[in-house]
Amino acid sequence: MGIGSSMRKNSVSTRALRSVLEIISAKYESEVKLLSLLETELPIYRPNPGFENENVKKVTSDVNWANVFLLASPDYHGSMSGTMKNFLDFFWKEFSGKTFGYIVSSHEKGLTVMDQMRTAVRQCYAWSLPYGISINEREDFDQSGQIVNKRLQTRMEMLARDLVVYGELIYSQFMKDMDTSESNTFAHYYL
Repeated sequence: MGIGSSMRKNSVSTRALRSVLEIISAKYESEVKLLSLLETELPIYRPNPGFENENVKKVTSDVNWANVFLLASPDYHGSMSGTMKNFLDFFWKEFSGKTFGYIVSSHEKGLTVMDQMRTAVRQCYAWSLPYGISINEREDFDQSGQIVNKRLQTRMEMLARDLVVYGELIYSQFMKDMDTSESNTFAHYYL
């Protein structure tokens, strides 16, 4: 499941996210979903029991469905977008045992943005790929929005492959561990 958190129409990070999801769908014949937080507005998270909202219910259903996530954010002052942070605030147990990848649109490298998303995800007991993709609109795309940087295309294909392969391995083992009586596993904490 891809999460696009830019509030800009024709967002570069969301465009790159769509490209990776298309690779996953076509090359690995995996079902994908895109959640654009521009199109599906989530209210500001409030930890109140019984908080009801139709968009929250739909997104929660999609989050429960997914076993791999690809988060895409613009670099806002060296941090993830507020909409991404708000999305992450809604979930934690739902992310347990699942694998995450990252795309950041930045005029720099976006490393602090990826680090912050990884930190939030780690606090939710999820797994992260050890790398992400940083994109720069002026260097990586032409005027029509097509990718012109061959290294970026290669990294996107690598990210798609690794999300599918490692996501399946990690989630499958997590679920096996949930079904055992062995208490010395990471998944045991969720029984």
